[in-house]
Amino acid sequence: MTDFASQMARRVEPYTPGEQPQDKRYIKLNTNECPYPPSPKVSSELAHTEDLRLYPDPTCRLLRQAVSQVYGLEPDQVFIGNGSDEVLAFSFMAFGSQDLPITTAAISYSFYPVWARLLDIPYRVHALKDDLSLPLEEIAEDGNGPMVICNPNAPTGLALPCQKLEEVLKGHPDRLMIVDEAYVDFGAQSMVPMIGRYPNLLVIQTFSKSRALAGARVGFAMGQKDLIDYLNRVKNSFNSYTISRFSLEAARAAMLDTDYFSDITGRITATRERVKKELWAHGFDLTDSKTNFLWVRSDKIGGQELYEALKEQGILVRHFSDPAITDRIRVTIGTDQQMDVFLKTLFSITEKETTCVKQ
Repeated sequence: MTDFASQMARRVEPYTPGEQPQDKRYIKLNTNECPYPPSPKVSSELAHTEDLRLYPDPTCRLLRQAVSQVYGLEPDQVFIGNGSDEVLAFSFMAFGSQDLPITTAAISYSFYPVWARLLDIPYRVHALKDDLSLPLEEIAEDGNGPMVICNPNAPTGLALPCQKLEEVLKGHPDRLMIVDEAYVDFGAQSMVPMIGRYPNLLVIQTFSKSRALAGARVGFAMGQKDLIDYLNRVKNSFNSYTISRFSLEAARAAMLDTDYFSDITGRITATRERVKKELWAHGFDLTDSKTNFLWVRSDKIGGQELYEALKEQGILVRHFSDPAITDRIRVTIGTDQQMDVFLKTLFSITEKETTCVKQ
């Protein structure tokens, strides 16, 4: 049989998303979705969305205005994409090349190397420090292409202070820093206030986590106008209409409801801190996460076995096969009730393992 695949299609190793099972109901703590519904203003706005026979606004003007209003920017400093994944992919296309390799951490968002391979961009990584923090200095000193900094990092959950990132921006004005802030709203410092000072800074965020719109697929980038113009050039060479009318309206309503945003992010961070204390008290090893997830290790049971045992009990968490992190699981923060069930189940599993070892 003839194989019609291109060399690119043959070599690429696709990203593996978290499970979205349809066969039974789980407590779903595996894909970092928000446990709360979107702002009530979203459904109200969608009830009045009309003219689906017409294409959506390719410039996303009203949503860009809403984002710029909330973040103190100009609309031409905002780019809208189909989830932050698309925005990141367009950023790789716009600013990376054979002559401009991507440099990042070895343990970070696992979609980065997929895009690099797909686009045939050299991809350089540096190991995390002993404390699991990002090796910012090593990344900054390696190469001339974009630095991709996930802050807070995934899956570690650790965040760097803005001061550290700003030192790199100042010291390397000829290198672009792309800061992936998908989880910044849960306790970390955003680099957005520094956009006016640094033409080599691009900040990318999402509506999926803190604004509870993972199903709408909307992300955004913020930077000086020249960077945004290049992203628009790439997008409009690919697909001018990447965001549906429904998603544009939903995202705009969610962005402008700042009170609801503060409420649900506050509830998630409060739950996270409570769960962290309980896990530490029971001897689990976990980082001081500033995200909506925890990165957990038990000395009583391996990561794969723990993932499978929790799934058997109706709780989905994320386990990665990378040998460097295979001993850990990533646990999304759910509601207080969901996390109580998770903790009770987790402790039961690990206590059972302890009993088996003693016997």
